[in-house]
Amino acid sequence: MNSTPALLNRILLTVLGLILLGAGILLVLLAALPPVASWWHAWSGGVWGGITRLFDSTRFPGRPESWLWIVVALALVALMGLMVAWIAQQGKGRSNLLAAEYDPGDTPGDVRIGAGVAEQALKQALEGRPDLAGATVTTYDVKGSPALKVRLLPRQGVAPHLLAAEVSGLLHALESAVGKEVPVLIHIGAGARTRFSRAERVR
Repeated sequence: MNSTPALLNRILLTVLGLILLGAGILLVLLAALPPVASWWHAWSGGVWGGITRLFDSTRFPGRPESWLWIVVALALVALMGLMVAWIAQQGKGRSNLLAAEYDPGDTPGDVRIGAGVAEQALKQALEGRPDLAGATVTTYDVKGSPALKVRLLPRQGVAPHLLAAEVSGLLHALESAVGKEVPVLIHIGAGARTRFSRAERVR
């Protein structure tokens, strides 16, 4: 429901994971196999020599400094800018407003209900249920209108359709209290908490 670039995040995590995996495998091979260590010394020495010659050939006339350092600095600044822009895109789409209506009564004005009202009310209603390992409620702005996302982690053996029906009843009660229908996405998932936790039993 939010505008977080999930596909880009997965691609970046995959690339970073492959790089770290490759570095780890290389370190293990360097420590365990002498031929790999010999190859690495020869290869890295050649690469370092090529880099040194490149910087030597790009010096400013009459000066020992290379203009490639300026290019490297600009590339790092651009990379930092891209990282800041990427971080700013995470979690976008959240909304702090659940409902807003104009009241033309004795004292005309806007009536606004914060998203925290619905989130806290639903969290308290779902808190402590023995059939749930966890529940989160978040408000998003979808095409200019607020919408709720209710994420549930049922314990093993709990029927998802019955749980969804009970949560729908809570949502209908919330809409009656607010006086406005709010689009809702009920996400019923599973995870380690649901697999390894047990529901409380009363004997």
